[in-house]
Amino acid sequence: MSNKSLEEMAEKAKMASLILAGVNADLKNQALLAMASALEAHSSEILSANSHDLEFAKKENLAGPLLARLALNENKVAGMAQGIRSVAGLPDPVGECQMAMELDEGLTLTRVSCPLGVIGAIFESRPDAVPQISSLCLKSGNAVILKGGTEAQHSNRIIVEQLREAVSKVPGVPVDAIQLIETREEVAEMLKQDEYINLVVPRGSNAFVRYVQDNTRIPVLGHSEGLCHVYIDAKADPDKTVAIVLDSKLQYPAACNAMETLLIHSEVATHLLPRLVDALREKNVDLVGCARSCSLVPGLNRADDAEWDAEYNDLKLAIKLVDSMDDAIAHINRHGSGHTDTIITEDTPAADRFMNEVDSSSVMLNASTRFADGFRFGLGAEIGISTNKTHARGPVGLEGLVIYKYKLKGQGQTVAEYANSNGKSFTHKKLPLVPGDG
Repeated sequence: MSNKSLEEMAEKAKMASLILAGVNADLKNQALLAMASALEAHSSEILSANSHDLEFAKKENLAGPLLARLALNENKVAGMAQGIRSVAGLPDPVGECQMAMELDEGLTLTRVSCPLGVIGAIFESRPDAVPQISSLCLKSGNAVILKGGTEAQHSNRIIVEQLREAVSKVPGVPVDAIQLIETREEVAEMLKQDEYINLVVPRGSNAFVRYVQDNTRIPVLGHSEGLCHVYIDAKADPDKTVAIVLDSKLQYPAACNAMETLLIHSEVATHLLPRLVDALREKNVDLVGCARSCSLVPGLNRADDAEWDAEYNDLKLAIKLVDSMDDAIAHINRHGSGHTDTIITEDTPAADRFMNEVDSSSVMLNASTRFADGFRFGLGAEIGISTNKTHARGPVGLEGLVIYKYKLKGQGQTVAEYANSNGKSFTHKKLPLVPGDG
């Protein structure tokens, strides 16, 4: 694709976003339901394309976790369709009145939610991310330019074709609200389109997110590594501990919200650590540990310093003993990625302190790290998990894809009337929010 055609694609996306911003919720939902039905109707074609991608990926010796993310089956395609329908069932985030104020009699100010515009979404090896991201963007009134991994190009291509075909059958909804690019060269060109693209959401390695941030003037909603911790406090319940640790590591090891480092208070390590190690080894988890944990568990391999900064996305886990809550919090804030961290404890003050002082987008008490997910959080789906401290943090659903504008309604007032000591005064009186008054 030439530079010019990429620019044209971005311009089309911008025009589509301006149209989509004015489309009502019923019409957007009609398009979403058509998209869901299209995926179900063409499930066999999607799976056939996915088989080509899997064959290519295996020849390229793609890592096991990426293969797991790439693979589709009938249930996953059905899940894609259900995910789109769940987004259709969510309230429209556009046009919500967030603030209302009377500046003076007959002069009112409101703040109303509105779409961001055009989203550039870059992700790896997950065809199911295509309908997730597309449906969230369409429901929130945003156009999207998608870029998946090369290993998933056949799957992504057929999915986007079906989504666009479905949208094209709904009058008033612009088909160019969903577009796909496929090459690294196109990504480089997309990052130059700050005139048309309003936000880039990269999902991948820390190095890749950094590359995107260093090569664009477009705001970036960074979702990089998921280096998640579980901390077992001195007052942890043993049975809860085992269940949470195993789920955090084993429920889906390739996920970005899977546990990568287990921290355990030294007071409970003697009786809890061997039990945990036995349970994890039974599930073929490769374990490494600090010197103290190795002394408690025969055959545990010693972790090197780099292990505390490693995202495995696989059946591997690093274990470290700590002597206090201070040590646990300091370790997480130094080595974590700001994604998701959990404390297991029956000590409420300790839990409150952990959740206040750990600087991550999701912090949890007595629950698996795997709960950090847009669907599980009730957001319908997610475009990604933001570890940034911007307008959206954590799982980014519909609310993270809208911004706001101010609307001022007057009756002929001028600033000059308020500009001198003898002029009018502002009342600045808060008004009740009226649903649908945006």
